[in-house]
Amino acid sequence: MINFKPVIKLSGALLLLLGVAMLTGLIPALYFDSGDAQALLLSGGLTIGLGLPLFLSVRSRQDGNIRKREGYLIVALGWITMATASTLPYVFSGTIPNWTDALFESISGITTTGASVVTDIEALPQGILYWRSLTQWIGGMGIIVLTVAIFPLLGIGGIELFVAEAPGPTSDKLHPRIRETARRLWFIYLGLTAALIPILYFAGMSFFEAINHAFTTMATGGFSTRNASIAHWDNPLIQYPIIIFMFLAGTNFTITYFGLKGKWKRVWCSDEFKTYLGLTLLLSAVVTISVYQSTDLSLEKAFRDSAFQVVSIITTTGFVSADYTAWNSGLTMLFFVLLFMGASAGSTSGGIKVIRHLVFFKNSFLEFRRLIHPRAIVPLKINGQLVSGKIIIHIIIFLLLYLMLFVAGSITVSIMGLDFLTAIGAVATALGNVGPGIGEVGPVDNFAWLPQQVKWVLCLLMLMGRLELFTILVLFSPYFWRSN
Repeated sequence: MINFKPVIKLSGALLLLLGVAMLTGLIPALYFDSGDAQALLLSGGLTIGLGLPLFLSVRSRQDGNIRKREGYLIVALGWITMATASTLPYVFSGTIPNWTDALFESISGITTTGASVVTDIEALPQGILYWRSLTQWIGGMGIIVLTVAIFPLLGIGGIELFVAEAPGPTSDKLHPRIRETARRLWFIYLGLTAALIPILYFAGMSFFEAINHAFTTMATGGFSTRNASIAHWDNPLIQYPIIIFMFLAGTNFTITYFGLKGKWKRVWCSDEFKTYLGLTLLLSAVVTISVYQSTDLSLEKAFRDSAFQVVSIITTTGFVSADYTAWNSGLTMLFFVLLFMGASAGSTSGGIKVIRHLVFFKNSFLEFRRLIHPRAIVPLKINGQLVSGKIIIHIIIFLLLYLMLFVAGSITVSIMGLDFLTAIGAVATALGNVGPGIGEVGPVDNFAWLPQQVKWVLCLLMLMGRLELFTILVLFSPYFWRSN
């Protein structure tokens, strides 16, 4: 039987924290006198009012152990609860009065997707702009906690390959090292966010805009305070730091920790990091050459735009410094493929993740050797360690499910009225939590015009993509709800 007590208690705790976060939006709302302070106060108060009874209804910590079933429910319902509550500031302020649109914006924020239905971002009051960015920062921090604390318990494919500094929790409580690891990663997340703010401020952004973009950069979210996104600032002093910090946000945070501690040998022992870095540099060079040859941009500008968009899409941040669909059809196809990439496991990035691609391609290559030498034992190793057959199967199933969801989602939204390019672009970017796609949802487009039913489909895909597919799909399995 499923023990709902820890699910209820933790759902209440999430609402309490979210309500407090909403109230911090009062600072910019009151400072700028933007007229949305009342909406934020009401939203925060109501969220706290809903969360407090749930949290207090389960008094003892010993009222329930967190097993696998409870873990799945906590993750899935927690994310859905936070996304639903996050709509309140939009609805109460009247900035997004339609609830479906408000939910789309909230889910896009909390999953750090960055797809927006707001047609004029610069017309939004400052308190709402801050809240919009904060939802992504919360989602980014939340995924770190899931990575080191919850996903190992659930056996999510790919996370088993997380660096050994984060061992899995026991069935009834989190291992002390898990708590210590989570604490360290939180400090890195906070520290990098705090470091980016003054860099952007002294480079030319206002202090308010620097805070917002630091939030959404480290969360690999992509929400901006400007309609043109980062293209609004055609300034190398702003764009290069964002490229660097997007890359860091897409790096396994444990690897970042080793780098900060000066343990470079541990950094270079990571096959995933070496692949991630190599792909980023290679693709940036290839795109730069193509853009430089096909446009009249200077070499520096071609490199900056190319590197920015490559890093933005690989890390699933979704910031825009240029319209990559306007360069040429070959690059449009390349960026479409990158929608399926994702950066490192253990980062704030969405998508499939480099480690899954690496395991799949390494195993596929080794399969040729096994065909030639059928009796030989040909192991697959990552970071010098043997990868079990169970993990390989889990990753292959994940990739197949991902592909099936992409195909099914594309067919569904096509039936609902989207043209082919827009359908595959919208589904790919929602499932990968990227933001911009191709077709009519490209880098300079918006999601506001999509039919309501399409937005609901994309909301579900954003949640499934962010929560590693299995976390949501398992809830639809009859085995999940059986008592034995």
